[in-house]
Amino acid sequence: MIRDITIGQYYPTNSMIHRLDPRFKIIGTFIYILSLFLVKHFYGYLIALLFIGVVIGISKVPLKFILRGLRAIFIIIILTVTLNIFFTSGDTPLITIGRVVITQEGLYTAAFMAARLIMLIIGSSLLTLTTSPIQLTDGIEKLLKPLSRIKVPAHEIAMMMTIALRFIPILLEETDKIMKAQMARGADFDTGGLIKKAKNMVPLLVPLFISAFRRADDLALAMEARCYRGGEGRTRMKELRYKRRDTVAFGVTVVYVAILVLV
Repeated sequence: MIRDITIGQYYPTNSMIHRLDPRFKIIGTFIYILSLFLVKHFYGYLIALLFIGVVIGISKVPLKFILRGLRAIFIIIILTVTLNIFFTSGDTPLITIGRVVITQEGLYTAAFMAARLIMLIIGSSLLTLTTSPIQLTDGIEKLLKPLSRIKVPAHEIAMMMTIALRFIPILLEETDKIMKAQMARGADFDTGGLIKKAKNMVPLLVPLFISAFRRADDLALAMEARCYRGGEGRTRMKELRYKRRDTVAFGVTVVYVAILVLV
């Protein structure tokens, strides 16, 4: 399950989505996530699903690879669905189990919450899957650049956010290696209840933190060896420029939002 998390990973391929300006992809992702929280109807979720399905097809990222990332939040989805089914009140009762009443409204809310979580994770994963860490850094920095007038360190914030995203798959891979090493020495992470499994994960924290600090120190030394001094006076080999495909993508996004508003 550790390897199933796709957020923070980059899938290199040549597609129109990969070639879009990272600034637009960041803004487009936020618009899509915001639309998921504003939709209150079945047809709205259907439109959002069709939209993200078209984006996945254009991105050329295998659907199986994207859906693999949902395994990591499967427990959260099940828990959310269960809580909404049993604890959402409504005027149309369907099943009564003692004092617990399952209503039609609870089933609708559970289905909508599950769909919202799934599409939210897929939409967030597509941003990192189709945008390299360097492009993501440049895009975040450009979007935060107006805040530099009030002394906000846009470059440093963008760098920290990108490094944090980039370290997610690295730390997950390191966790998987530590788990396999401890399992080879007799550790058991699968048996027992939820509390016991949580206690069994405690021995992973010390070597994981040591590895994280070691990687952070190596990264700092590498940046210093390359004379990194922040964003002041820093130039780029490739400057970000909006192109025709970005205008087309922006128009498609506007049409998507307009359809949701009409629905």
